[in-house]
Parts: sequence; C-alpha cells; structure tokens
Amino acid sequence: MEDIKKSYGKISALKGVSFETGEGEIFGIIGPDGAGKTTIFRILTTLLLADSGRAVVDGLDVVRDYKKIREEVGYMPGRFSLYQDMTVEENLAFFAKVFNSSIEKNYYLIKDIYSQIEPFKTRRAGALSGGMKQKLALSCALIHKPRVLFLDEPTTGVDPVSRKELWGILKNLKHEGITIIVSTPYMDEASMCDRIGLIREGNFLKIDTPENIIGDFGKSLWAVHSLSMSKLLKDLRCNKFVRTSFAFGDYHHVTVDMDNITLDGLKLYLQDKGHRDVEILPIMAGIEDCFMDL
Repeated sequence: MEDIKKSYGKISALKGVSFETGEGEIFGIIGPDGAGKTTIFRILTTLLLADSGRAVVDGLDVVRDYKKIREEVGYMPGRFSLYQDMTVEENLAFFAKVFNSSIEKNYYLIKDIYSQIEPFKTRRAGALSGGMKQKLALSCALIHKPRVLFLDEPTTGVDPVSRKELWGILKNLKHEGITIIVSTPYMDEASMCDRIGLIREGNFLKIDTPENIIGDFGKSLWAVHSLSMSKLLKDLRCNKFVRTSFAFGDYHHVTVDMDNITLDGLKLYLQDKGHRDVEILPIMAGIEDCFMDL
C-alpha cells in the first residue's frame, strides 16, 4: 500500500498511508476506533476504492486485478457477517463451495478452530456466543486456504480465553506461509505480531517490531499511585517538571524532566499537595506508553 488516501465527504479517513508486509508475516495495525483500520482493510480486500494512491496484494493490483485478489484472500470483518439463519455446518460448506473447494480439502487448516464448535454444527450461526461466532467466521475465511488473511478486530468483544486461543491459532497459520494482517484496538496484542503499525487519525505514527518500538521509547517512566487518583492526575499535570501523565489502570504513568526532579522530589511534591500513601515505581514502557508518547 503506497500513499493511500480516502475521504468520506469532509472526513479524511486515510491521509496518505503506506506500508508493506512480508510473506508469512503477522502484521498488526494497532489503533483506536476511528483511526482508519477498517478503511485500510476494505481497500485491500477490493470492497472500497481509494481516492488516490496504489495498493497491491500478493503482487496483484486492487483495482485492475480485483477478481483474482478475491480468490486468494480471506477476510474476516469486524462485524459478524455470516448467514445467521444457516447452521454452522451450512455456513462452512457454503463458503467452501463459493471458492470451489471443500471442507475436507483444507480441514487441516481449520481443525484446531472448528473442532471447538463442531459439537454445535447444527446450531444456527445467529444463536452462537461471541467467541463461537468469531471461530466460525475465521473457519469460513480460511476454508479455501488464502494466501493473505485479513482479520479486522477479531478479538473485540471476545472473552480472554478465546482471545488467547485465537492468537495461538494465528501463530500456527503463519507456519503455513499465510500472511496475516490483523487490526486491533488492544495494545497488549501488539506483542503477538512480527511487526506493527501504530495508527491514529488516518496516519501511521510508526511501523516497526514491537521490541524496536519499545526500545526507542528513550524516556524514564514512573508509575504513580495515591489514595486520590483523580486529584493525583491533575496535580501531576500541574507540575512543570512532569512532561506527560496518563491514567493506566491502578496507576498513572508519567515521564519527567530528570534534570530537574527526582523520584523523592516528586513524592514530596505530591505529599505537600495532600496525597496519602504515595507510591512511585520506575517501570519499563509498554506499547501503549509508546503510542501515547507518539
């Protein structure tokens, strides 16, 4: 994908996006809702035309060769889009037939996934739980053994166990030589990818391996806690030596001007502001810290 732009009326969804992936790579597009992830997927799967730029999938141009691309890719959209009034087995057989394949031919690809929902193969797809729906959708996207697999937020709304299982499955698919492009709003899933692109408001902030992105953080990071977390965030942001301060669960993560303030100095400042049980810990940055910093 090279310098792709796309607007919806006055809203600019993509502002000149460029990236490439390698064969058999898991490439993650990480960003919040509205960042442009789904628009990228729809352009690459030939469901949407870009306003400008060029996109190629497996050596095929998305405009000129769209029919061939549709034969060679698998796409699992963010919203469940299978036939809800058809059974699990009927959906899978239908999609296999659409691609001139069969369940038996590529069953080895989906065995680990489908075996978990096979006991419910006569149940209508619309009556499945969220995790089961995702597993069925992934099975249908894989049944023709695509060369490139697009997964748009496959773990959104899925329980933690199913999330872990899905990423285990994706790592196994990688060994089959399938290139996987996956989007997610969950920063913790970035470490599961070979490379990631951090995206916000239609622009990639950075593209690299998760390890390199964390390694480039280059700032001292502290986790800060007190008994009054709301007031704590306000007081941290009022300190002229605190560069950034963001809420992260039970702690606030802060970067500071190390030349002008120490850990003990910040603790004393907060105690003077009336905070009790102040705790400050030096920590390693995560992907979410890097995203907020960028």
